[in-house]
Amino acid sequence: MTSIDAPPAPPETIVRPSTKTRQKTKRQPPYAVILHNDDVNSFEFVIQVLQKVFHYDVQKAVSLMLQAHETGRSIVWTGSLEVAELKADQIRSCGPDPLMAHNGATPRGVSIEPLPG
Repeated sequence: MTSIDAPPAPPETIVRPSTKTRQKTKRQPPYAVILHNDDVNSFEFVIQVLQKVFHYDVQKAVSLMLQAHETGRSIVWTGSLEVAELKADQIRSCGPDPLMAHNGATPRGVSIEPLPG
């Protein structure tokens, strides 16, 4: 008797999950630190605060201060919410203009707002 070889078994198909599946993380919108105009702090003091907190050069600090003075507000920094909160707190911690303190000066108005996007 001769033995007949059986046909080879079909290869097994292995299904693997696609490696091209990507999850998109939802990004937080950037936030803006807004400097508001006030009538109690001197231009020089506000410029010094902007330089201290943001390390801006004089020209940029003057430009941002003038924008707040002329329009009522100025975006002085944009980025993540956590850093925006820190920067706003740093501005507040500078306190009022010491030359104007006898007039009841208060710290510059500052707020944080999400940017559209």
